[in-house]
Amino acid sequence: VQLQASGGGLVQPGGSLRLSCAAPPFTLDYYAIGWFRQAPGKAREGVSCISLSDDSKTYVDSVKGRFTISRDKSKNTVYLQMTSLKPEDTAVYYCATAKLLSRWHCAIQPSADFGSWGQGTQVTVSS
Repeated sequence: VQLQASGGGLVQPGGSLRLSCAAPPFTLDYYAIGWFRQAPGKAREGVSCISLSDDSKTYVDSVKGRFTISRDKSKNTVYLQMTSLKPEDTAVYYCATAKLLSRWHCAIQPSADFGSWGQGTQVTVSS
């Protein structure tokens, strides 16, 4: 399943951005969706995922309390609201289908049938 991330940009420390992940129709009925990021010179890391239940969300420790993942099935879109941004959040952000552990739990890892990363969207946090 090919997903497309958008919404990145340049923001000052402490600022906010909302990223969007567009998915093909009905994808959110069957797949958990994850956000991942890759900073220059670093390995790609998982940031957050949302399972088939809207209440089931997982975050990496470094973004807990600052980032919120959500989804709108009517728009086939998953969002990542990012607040209190820090320079260390600077990275290319990607979305992808995530590993589904159950209807209520996902792991911030690409799913077994994950295809490719796509272009991602650049987030730069700098004054």
